[in-house]
Amino acid sequence: MLIKEKIGNLNFFALHNRKIDYLLLEWYETNKRILHKKTLAGVEVVLKFLNENQQLTEGDIIYEDDFSIIVIEVKECDAIIIRPRTMFEMASVCYEIGNKHLPVFYHQEEILVAYETPLFQLLSSAGYDVNGGKRKLVNPLKTSVSPHGHNKQSSLFSKIMKLTNPPE
Repeated sequence: MLIKEKIGNLNFFALHNRKIDYLLLEWYETNKRILHKKTLAGVEVVLKFLNENQQLTEGDIIYEDDFSIIVIEVKECDAIIIRPRTMFEMASVCYEIGNKHLPVFYHQEEILVAYETPLFQLLSSAGYDVNGGKRKLVNPLKTSVSPHGHNKQSSLFSKIMKLTNPPE
């Protein structure tokens, strides 16, 4: 079965007694344009999105007929869980993670990133409230700023730092 676009999301969709079949994806597969997978019921699915930046997320519906719908489910993975205590700490943590060009996720007052031992050790040794655990990485933080100040404008990090540490 060839899928070229998502139809909607389960939260805003009438089921009409149709059976739900789930397509399980790893967090890093949610932004792939071409993907070959099988649903839990064994249906072969080929995702071939023509539009760039086609981000799938938990509950997205990619197929429907009179009897069933196919819904995206994102698998839990090992994650670093950070609970920033202040806005300054939030900015610092996000900068450290972003400086390593890793995707950052946010869910219920937690900053999440896929688990990497060196990053976990770095954040722990810096004194942040860091734990490891299983989480679904489904809410990516998006930014449109240029990393490392490659342009002449101030970075988002420097703007946040100015707000949290006003000049004397």
